[in-house]
Amino acid sequence: MATPEGRSPEQRRPRPSDARRRTSGGRAPRRTAAADVRRIAPMLAGVRARFGAWLSRPLASFHLIVTIATLLTVLGLVMVLSASSVEAYADTGSAYGLFTQQVIYALLGAVMFYIALRTPVHLLRKLALPAFVASLVMLVLVLIPGIGKESGGARRWFEFAGLSFQPSEMAKVALVVWGAHLLASRRAEYATLKELLIPLVPAAVLMAALVVMQPNLSTTIAIGIILVALLWFAGVPLKLFLGVLGSGVVIAGVLAMTAGYRSARVRAFLNPGDDPQGIGYQGRQAKFSLADGGVFGRGLGQSRAKWSYLPNSHNDFIFAIIGEELGFLGCLAVIGLFALFVFAGLRIAMRSIDPFLRLLTATATTWILAQAMINIGYVIGLLPVTGLQLPLVSAGGTSTAITLAMFGIIANAARHEPEAVAALHAGQDGRFGRLLRLPKPEQYSPAKAAAARRAAIEKADRKRAAQREAQRRAAQQRERRRREDERRREDQRRHEQQRRRVEQGRRAELGRGRDPRRDDLRRGQALASDRRWDAASRSREDRDGYGERGFRR
Repeated sequence: MATPEGRSPEQRRPRPSDARRRTSGGRAPRRTAAADVRRIAPMLAGVRARFGAWLSRPLASFHLIVTIATLLTVLGLVMVLSASSVEAYADTGSAYGLFTQQVIYALLGAVMFYIALRTPVHLLRKLALPAFVASLVMLVLVLIPGIGKESGGARRWFEFAGLSFQPSEMAKVALVVWGAHLLASRRAEYATLKELLIPLVPAAVLMAALVVMQPNLSTTIAIGIILVALLWFAGVPLKLFLGVLGSGVVIAGVLAMTAGYRSARVRAFLNPGDDPQGIGYQGRQAKFSLADGGVFGRGLGQSRAKWSYLPNSHNDFIFAIIGEELGFLGCLAVIGLFALFVFAGLRIAMRSIDPFLRLLTATATTWILAQAMINIGYVIGLLPVTGLQLPLVSAGGTSTAITLAMFGIIANAARHEPEAVAALHAGQDGRFGRLLRLPKPEQYSPAKAAAARRAAIEKADRKRAAQREAQRRAAQQRERRRREDERRREDQRRHEQQRRRVEQGRRAELGRGRDPRRDDLRRGQALASDRRWDAASRSREDRDGYGERGFRR
């Protein structure tokens, strides 16, 4: 029954929320941080469990690499279009000029990604040394005037049909593959430390010297990072590793301070306010762009810095445009993609049982991560400007294509994980693998690898033995020819001495007034021609009745 106030007794009972509302001044109390954590913790645990379940799939690493490569490439194309549209329109009258070139190189990189994905591991190792030698040859050729194209005071490119190719980018991949192959082979043979270092370190130093002559300090730093990563993951002694690392740092410092533009960059980093309108202008404008973006950014395509305020906004400093248009969240997404790539790459290296793939994947992951961190570091002002591009994001045709090829090699290594090989041979290749018609990888077997290594060693020994035998035979033939020549010269010398003695004797006889021809023992004897003439004369005499006498000496 309702009360005069129009509410039932149950409705007039005080509620706990009413008491809390009265004690808090009529407002509902705020939730504490502990309560928020208790609410979020189950959600995070669920996400972690689902992600862990997905990672337990046999081809999870392969799908991660392919997804990351696709996302970074698409993001790079979008940002290159946004950052280069103003400059391209001012230069060519079309906002899609640089973007079109980047799309062409991205398609070429996709083809190289697919080829690297299908290449067997044994063929990859077989082509490692020829590719390295070819890269050295191209680094030499690009320095020749008339062959290499010079731009901005540097001779770094070949140009074919309007498209440029930078051989130093190929050299980095060749060094990674050949270095991993060399160190894996030498470690399997229990080679000495000298045998590990002598072929690799001088070759890398030679490659770096050729790149410095272009000049190109940023690629030289990348080559140094690759060499250090190879030595680290190969397990060289720590003292030696620190010595190589320290030597590399010292050489990089000397190179940075020798050339004028390099030392100016270092001075601008150490004293950014000294020349804000000169050498420090680019770094200053990059920071302004990042600050202008805020947390959420100004919006895609709404950058102000690309209107000729930030030089190289589509290339070296594209991360600043990302921060301005996509904000802090966009920058965080890019960093997150690279962090996920590092996780996937090191996961592949740890799960691989092939020493070559383990070294290759770990070194390539370190190189790409270091290049990305150096680029982001000098954009935000933590490092001096080096010119290293943001992998797959910055505008750079050769860099994009070669990096996609490297991603293809890493994805190929992911398909050679033991669980992935078993799943693929069981027919669990999935729709993506069936769409690409990828071949089934071969399971790595230490016994087969040892047998192949022994066969290769025996073949090399037979080849060396054949070469030694050929050299021995050639040496014997040379010795035989030498002896024959000496014998011939000795005969000629004796004949010449005899002729000289005879000539000297004749001269002596003539000097005493005697004719040496009168003392000839054969004087009074008929010559063979005379005897033949006498016989013919007698026959004519018998026939004609007269004859002739032959000439006598």
